Amino acid sequence: MPSELDQRYDAVLAAVTGPGGRVVLGKDDLGRTVVTNFPATLPLFFKTFCALNGQVEAVIAGEERLTFADLDCISDDLARALVARHGVQKGDRVGIAMRNCPSWIVSHMAVLKAGGISTLLNGWWQSHEMAHALELTEPKLILADPPRAQRIGAACGPWPIVSLEVAQPLGQALAPLLDDVPSFDTVLPDVAPDDEATILFTSGSTGGAKGALSTHRAVTQGVYTYATSLMCLLGIMESMGEGPKNPPKTLVSVPLFHVTGEVPVLLNSFVIGRGMVLMPKWDAGEALRLIAREKVTYFVGVPTMSLEMMNHPDRDRHDLSSLTDIAAGGAARPVAHVQRLKDSFETAQPALGYGLTETNAVGCGNYWGNYIAKPASTGRALPYVEVAILGAHDAHLPQGERGEVAIRTAANIKGYWKNPDATLAAFTEDGFFKTGDIGYLDEDGYLFIVDRKKDIIIRGGENISPVEVEAAIYTHESVTEASVFAAPDERLGEVPVAVVLPAEGADLSEEELRRFLEPRLAAFKIPARFIFAHDNLPRLGTGKIDRVALKAQYAA
Repeated sequence: MPSELDQRYDAVLAAVTGPGGRVVLGKDDLGRTVVTNFPATLPLFFKTFCALNGQVEAVIAGEERLTFADLDCISDDLARALVARHGVQKGDRVGIAMRNCPSWIVSHMAVLKAGGISTLLNGWWQSHEMAHALELTEPKLILADPPRAQRIGAACGPWPIVSLEVAQPLGQALAPLLDDVPSFDTVLPDVAPDDEATILFTSGSTGGAKGALSTHRAVTQGVYTYATSLMCLLGIMESMGEGPKNPPKTLVSVPLFHVTGEVPVLLNSFVIGRGMVLMPKWDAGEALRLIAREKVTYFVGVPTMSLEMMNHPDRDRHDLSSLTDIAAGGAARPVAHVQRLKDSFETAQPALGYGLTETNAVGCGNYWGNYIAKPASTGRALPYVEVAILGAHDAHLPQGERGEVAIRTAANIKGYWKNPDATLAAFTEDGFFKTGDIGYLDEDGYLFIVDRKKDIIIRGGENISPVEVEAAIYTHESVTEASVFAAPDERLGEVPVAVVLPAEGADLSEEELRRFLEPRLAAFKIPARFIFAHDNLPRLGTGKIDRVALKAQYAA
């Protein structure tokens, strides 16, 4: 039976989307639900919501403070400069490789206004990982901060890079891109909802990152899914006489190049007029200080982040009473942490989101008392989202049966950039994206993830391909065999573990392997443990190393 909270949520959703409600719904050509009375392209999206929330403080970065009107005006100037001065044309890929900063946000806005495809490069990649993404997407221009510009430069290739001093105030940081006299007469291209808008990168089970390509309609529909859900939760609070005591503010602690940072955090803030307090890098003590200083109301991060705040010795020295919600995404939160989180932050309700890069972060949500009641569940489908459990030949399975989780929504990606085979394999004939997760739906429509079909390790929200890590290990001349698998971890959810068979007579140490891998892999991909075997690794009948057997033998 639906909980009282679910019943309230459904009632508010019916009012919000029903006759006379704030949201008008329709269907796209594939029969998926779409919001029809909000902008369907990102340039119009920015214009509309920056006008509605113009005087609201949008970005707080150290001592720099910018309103939504500021962001719109500066990104207009930059968009015209990208077209007139840097030759960006509609459909060109423009890479962004920076830490979280105002320049990242304005660059993203400007690329989209200029008709380009904003290509969000993972700021943690090493040079060869950058090289793979650049060779795949062939950007017309790359906007980077100095450390990442240096890393990209080391990747070689004919990539035009503009290095921005992002620690400077926004006007100074963007100066290398802007003309002394703005090109007010430059005409920006018309953008249609089905034009291509963004490429985000996702690790695949076969190694190199794939470029997940979204249209303007897909990105905006992902944003409106989250905005509608927040409307429902706000409506519930107001019906109970518990309206917000502080203006909405979020701590931007997750990287903006991740889909969580881009869609539910950044873009959704434009819709709801929510201030964004930027963190250049994660530090739990600094997060607590900023929450107290700026009266942050909403926090989202991988579960590791909230755990570190709970455990931080300074937690009780800060006034954290402004916090109303602490959400997690990107990885499962240990069940034992859910009640502990509620006890640690008395004014904040816990929540969990489940979505993927390929769905523009939308999927399921588990909120407040429902999360306490069903802490092992990722929650119910968000508005406008269909969740199915697939069996053999992509047949839809009934409630309670286990199969592959699939999601159908207008926010789904168009496909993988220059990878039609992967695109074809990712979708069912009726338009569901196959997540690679194994799960089931209970009698209340709550999704439970029980396993993964795809061989991916999720370390604190970061996807890691075991194949890629193994390939890097094999380049060491003293390695004969190697296999990488996931082991459970209390803090990060899971971590990669490598089992290595050294070459005969080789004196190979863990320290040596770590030093060897540091320039070859992003830090989060380097195994947490190395186990040295004395015999050949077990193999399947196909000749492949038996990861399941190795995991059973060594994971503990």
